[in-house]
Amino acid sequence: MATRRQDVTKEKHISEPRINDRIRVPEVRLVGPNGEQVGIVRVEDALRLAAEADLDLVEVAPMAKPPVAKLMDFGKYKYEAAMKAREARKNQVNTVIKEIKLRPKIDPHDYGTKKGHVVRFLNGGDKVKVTIMFRGREQSRPELGFRLLQRLAEDVVELGTVESQPKQDGRNMVMVLAPTKKKAQAMAEQRRKRDEARSEHPAEEAPETEPTTTGEAPDPAETADAG
Repeated sequence: MATRRQDVTKEKHISEPRINDRIRVPEVRLVGPNGEQVGIVRVEDALRLAAEADLDLVEVAPMAKPPVAKLMDFGKYKYEAAMKAREARKNQVNTVIKEIKLRPKIDPHDYGTKKGHVVRFLNGGDKVKVTIMFRGREQSRPELGFRLLQRLAEDVVELGTVESQPKQDGRNMVMVLAPTKKKAQAMAEQRRKRDEARSEHPAEEAPETEPTTTGEAPDPAETADAG
């Protein structure tokens, strides 16, 4: 147990730069708080300058000869780095592939419903995998599926482009549509619209919850057979 605790402490020390009294070298190449080059100084002198300026001496390039150290407010530096990492995670988006399944002889009403789902997914910045399911003798008429996919691509051409052309996959024919908007842009527009709606109807405001995506599994209701 003691060895494991020592290993964890060692890893923590490796992940963070050495500061102040933890810098155990005779001299460093010192950089001032505003990036100015001070030159090579004894570590004792560098620590004295740090104390006089109420700053920390931080080793920023330990492998250099001599190591490079900088005068900075290390607490402020760590806080700003943590905030940047948090903002980066917040803005990170994952591309999701939604799936819509159609039959080659789908009726107009069902086609309109399915197209509506595709429009919504593309507007949300997600890719859409469109699958035509052939049954029985329909397998001998692949041109029906091709024409249907081509029609759908033309109907949503302002929102998405064909990333993967229609191709036969066993009893199915598959095409992938990619949104013209990037995911981050789509999410920003959705937030803006929600904010505008709240400002216009404050009394109707409801608690907001962020949708979560667990993977690429399609919504059963949206992938139901339309045939």
